[in-house]
Amino acid sequence: MPDPTHPGRSPGKLVITAGPTHEPIDAVRYIGNRSSGRLGVALADHAASLGWVVRLLLGPTCLSPSDSRVEVVRFRTTAELESALSSHAPWCDVLVMAAAVADYRPCIAPDMLRGKHRRVAGGMTIELEATPDLLAACAEVRKPGQTFVGFALEQRDQLLASARSKLQRKSLDMIVANPLETMDGLAIEAIVLTKGGGEHRTPGTISKEHFAPWLMGIIAEHRHAQS
Repeated sequence: MPDPTHPGRSPGKLVITAGPTHEPIDAVRYIGNRSSGRLGVALADHAASLGWVVRLLLGPTCLSPSDSRVEVVRFRTTAELESALSSHAPWCDVLVMAAAVADYRPCIAPDMLRGKHRRVAGGMTIELEATPDLLAACAEVRKPGQTFVGFALEQRDQLLASARSKLQRKSLDMIVANPLETMDGLAIEAIVLTKGGGEHRTPGTISKEHFAPWLMGIIAEHRHAQS
């Protein structure tokens, strides 16, 4: 929230990652997911309206922020997002990792990325390799005073256990736990867990546009408590 004692002062610098990644199989095809980037875009727009200086690292989606003050940096692959984070994460006060980053990518020879696999009767086998842990890489160069917010997308019966584990393993300040059906949807039902043991639940299922001010309020409370 804006600082009432210093009118016009920005609440801080915010980096948000949003959208899917597309990991190429050849020059035409890719492995991706159904993330729309809608939630990250809504967060960027609302934060900018509050005076945050916002950089949105946005994956391959047709959506874009409506607020012209949001600086948009586009990426397509996990490697491109990794490069963007190495440049922008050290700059920010708050990092919100809302992008749906691929856990695996095809092991493809460089020459295949310039052409197209032809269909063959025997089918095709693709070897996958694990992608790097982007949050862990950011945590290694984390500056004092930065706030890191992660997301956990899981089946409902595994949601809280997975989120608590991820919160601890990745040294996050808070994590947004949301069930699988929120992906590519217009609404979200989420639980925010904080490293101090706090738990915040949305009032049922709410639109992603209404979720944005709800989450930014929790982030602002955390920042205020740490100052």
